[in-house]
Amino acid sequence: MSRGGASKDRADGPDRKCIATGEVQPKYGLIRFVVGPDNQIYPDILGKLPGRGIYVAADRAAIEQAVNKKLFTRAAKMQVTVQDDLVEEVEKQLARRVVDLISLQRKGGRAVAGYEKVKSWLQNEEAEVLIQATDGSERGKTKLSTPHYGQYIGWLTADELGLAFGRQTVIHGALASGGLTLRVVEEAQRLKGVRQNEAGSGQPKG
Repeated sequence: MSRGGASKDRADGPDRKCIATGEVQPKYGLIRFVVGPDNQIYPDILGKLPGRGIYVAADRAAIEQAVNKKLFTRAAKMQVTVQDDLVEEVEKQLARRVVDLISLQRKGGRAVAGYEKVKSWLQNEEAEVLIQATDGSERGKTKLSTPHYGQYIGWLTADELGLAFGRQTVIHGALASGGLTLRVVEEAQRLKGVRQNEAGSGQPKG
């Protein structure tokens, strides 16, 4: 399961095996889960919660398979409980993570929003990543092209992008290289795998 757009040079420690697919891959392409004190499974999006990690590919079907086939219990080697809306909770936390990272890039001067600003960054080759709201106008989105050798993120809503940029809604955004941009791309790829929509269906041609 490729996590396209994420660097293969990341040194995030050893690879981990997905309990659903059996695939071994770098940790940034997986979701870490831990067993809480109440024997419940919790998603650990930041990878910082204590306890032995249980890893599932950042893919909606893989997480659903882990839940339906009780693979968390097998991996934990103990009886655990899993919340009914675990997949939705993972999606929500991932979306919040991406929004927070974009916000940090904005505060650091490495992100802009708005059609004209984004267009200017693209023309001046300042943009590394083009971001467009999944619920934005397809006609408007096709007027902007993904940066050459750059990345595209097209599975956040206008409201979510609005949170990232401190506005009500945002349709077009861009990130410069450096800072947390690589992390934004990686986390957005995890979100793309978990989010249930036609992610990137309106992606402009680079």
